[in-house]
Amino acid sequence: MKAGEAVRSRVAGKVGDWGPLFEHAIKLTLLASFLELVLYRLASRLGMHVSKMAAEHPWVTPTFATLTAVGSWLLNIVAVLLFLSLMVILVHRGRWANTGWMVKWGTVSTAVVLLLTIVFLFVQPGMLGAIVYNGVALVTLVLLAAEYWTLQQERAKRFLVVTYCLGLGGWLYYQIVSTAYGWAGIVQSPPLVYEFHRAGEALMVLASIATYAAYGRGLSLRLKNRRQRSRAVWFWTVSGVVIALLIFYDYVLERYDPALASAVRQASQGIGWIFQFGMGYTFFLPFVLYLVGFLCWSYSVTKLVLMGRVAGYGLGLMFMAGYALMFSNLTLMVILGLMLLTLDRARQPVEGTRMAPQAVAMGSTEPLMAREA
Repeated sequence: MKAGEAVRSRVAGKVGDWGPLFEHAIKLTLLASFLELVLYRLASRLGMHVSKMAAEHPWVTPTFATLTAVGSWLLNIVAVLLFLSLMVILVHRGRWANTGWMVKWGTVSTAVVLLLTIVFLFVQPGMLGAIVYNGVALVTLVLLAAEYWTLQQERAKRFLVVTYCLGLGGWLYYQIVSTAYGWAGIVQSPPLVYEFHRAGEALMVLASIATYAAYGRGLSLRLKNRRQRSRAVWFWTVSGVVIALLIFYDYVLERYDPALASAVRQASQGIGWIFQFGMGYTFFLPFVLYLVGFLCWSYSVTKLVLMGRVAGYGLGLMFMAGYALMFSNLTLMVILGLMLLTLDRARQPVEGTRMAPQAVAMGSTEPLMAREA
């Protein structure tokens, strides 16, 4: 910053800092995405899994049919909200003066993804279109991750975004290379596609655990604040009990009732099957790791959303999109989530002043002055 240059700026870490349209669009997008995940991607798969129960209970089929219909309707609502939220963010990013090349190319790449999404609504993309779309999405992912890296100085947050992007990179590599081989008519299996696919899922689970280290800290039992200490007690108690039960339930049930233990094992396999088709997780890792990741992610997102932090909405969308980005709206959810993470520490110029280029591009190294309620 040049000497004598009057610059006033503030950290834009709150969702309300970007205007009421942005705030309501982001909140509605997160809520609709959660309902779509539960009612469409998970409930519809659960309905397919309980076909035997439907033969004995007539109410099962219409119930799950209704949930699936509502989920399909929510899918369209989520797509509209994603477009609205991304357009609002792109407009804000376009107004930033003297931004770095990384921010500009990230904005352009996001706009290209939106344009391709609109085009493919009217034109069947085919294999070549899928390769182009996933390739542009991968470039956008890398650009936004690099932008976040420059904005954040904390190692935990950098580790989070790198792990997450490498995880999704495994899925995108699997999709791009496999589709390219099919388009070229090559019969041989592509190199390392399954290895990258499984490694990507493991990295996604690791990234969900890393959300606590990056954004969910504050659960120490030695805190002086009574409310925070109470939260810590509840979190660690519930987490410890649930994890311990999952570790030992098979042994206990086997000793108590072998038939019941076998039924529980089949039910757990069904849960993995539902999440595999709904979010892309194959559950080849020990189930306890997925549970730890879910607990860390859910606590961090809940904490940040209650504080009104933009990062909470970003992390929520990123992980609710799942691992297998089978639909374009899931890809847009990931891109929107990463853009929200970059906004969490970006500096916004106050009207009537001028922002230094370095401040806009690099952000602030000072911690946010947000305090838990």
